[in-house]
Amino acid sequence: MQSRRSFLEKMALTTAALSLNPLTSHALTAPGVAPLLRVGLIGVGLRGTNHLENLLQREDVEVTALCDTDPERLRLCTGLLEKAGKKKAATFGAHPHSYRDLLGLENVDAVVISTPWSWHTPMAVDAMKAGKYTGLEVSAATTLEECWDLVNTHEATGTHMMLLENVNYRRDILAVLRMVREGVFGELIHFRCGYQHDLREVKFNNGQQPYGGGVEFGEKATSEAQWRTAYSLHRNADVYPTHGLGPVAVMADINRGNRLMSLTSAATKSVGLHNHIVQQGGADHPNASLEFKQGDVITSTLQTARGETIIITHDCNLPRPYSLGFRVQGANGLWEVDGSRIYIEGKSQPHRWDEATPWLEKYDHPLWQKYGEYATGSGHGGMDFFVLHAFVEAAKRKVAPPIDVYDAAAWSAVTPLSERSIAENGSAQFFPDFTRGRWMNRTPHEWITDTW
Repeated sequence: MQSRRSFLEKMALTTAALSLNPLTSHALTAPGVAPLLRVGLIGVGLRGTNHLENLLQREDVEVTALCDTDPERLRLCTGLLEKAGKKKAATFGAHPHSYRDLLGLENVDAVVISTPWSWHTPMAVDAMKAGKYTGLEVSAATTLEECWDLVNTHEATGTHMMLLENVNYRRDILAVLRMVREGVFGELIHFRCGYQHDLREVKFNNGQQPYGGGVEFGEKATSEAQWRTAYSLHRNADVYPTHGLGPVAVMADINRGNRLMSLTSAATKSVGLHNHIVQQGGADHPNASLEFKQGDVITSTLQTARGETIIITHDCNLPRPYSLGFRVQGANGLWEVDGSRIYIEGKSQPHRWDEATPWLEKYDHPLWQKYGEYATGSGHGGMDFFVLHAFVEAAKRKVAPPIDVYDAAAWSAVTPLSERSIAENGSAQFFPDFTRGRWMNRTPHEWITDTW
């Protein structure tokens, strides 16, 4: 099996490459396609380093700058560049706003932002104002004001931003999307999704190792525990909706012939993080007296303009196996990820589930059929290869990405709207129309039949 580096070298030297959608082959030497994308990385913690490692596999990308306030991370990533035989990158990180010095570099065409959530919108806004094609990790924004900041900045500057939602490129998700596009499920009716992931070992540590081994967070901790846990302490909201909502939003043509209209949310009581602290650190530990505001399970129900409903579940503070809880249901049948099962009227035995694997293999997405082997080792089961590739190809063309600023705003708006709904005892909240009416005429991304 060829290595990913070998494959990408051949892509840069010949004419084989993915399209923006990204599906079919096209020439990298086509008019308007830059032969080399110069990228700066803002934030090189665990996620940013993963992006760096994948970018270093490409011969059509040069990493020219790195920024992080942790000098150890900069040293680690500088070493990765050297090990890969790449040119030395400029480094920044003397203070929290050092990223603006990176944005001032002429040899940076695009940036990838992988920082704590509170920095996502300010950094993306500054990047777009600087004319840098912007790749932004999820979620994009934490308030409605930030959602509008992203949209307004894009429209004022003309600079594009892509939300780097990797789950949209998961193999089963793209197979089901193909089934949706080919009408296997019939007219779409209902979706379920969410982020159901035991993150207690991520939200706490002892300050000496990234995950597990303690009950500290904030300044006494390391990695995500330094900042992520604070959201559970202070906000009763679905703070991480896009892994679930992103894939089903594409299936439902959100912002492209359909849009999110309203949301109602409810939260359970909060016991999971307190119990974890007591179990790991004892009832006398100072953190055992904290009152975590976020409910352990948050359920939001969304209504679309076309009449579909979407249920999103956030469940990260209790013991449980991982699941994004996908369910895609139409007039002719449905798929559920848990249990890996499908039922299609007229094809399945009446009232009996089919095992999903044969169906998913039959409708395997052309993107995965052609390039799946090269995605091995890229992270998150290969999804990271495809989402980063789509970003690079869009940036090289300076065109709108498949997951654009309007998607970023609409999907991220679940966080502030769920917070408000919960605070108001489940009252309905209405989604702003971030496209200002253009959703009615925007063409859905086919993701299968579109060609460059």
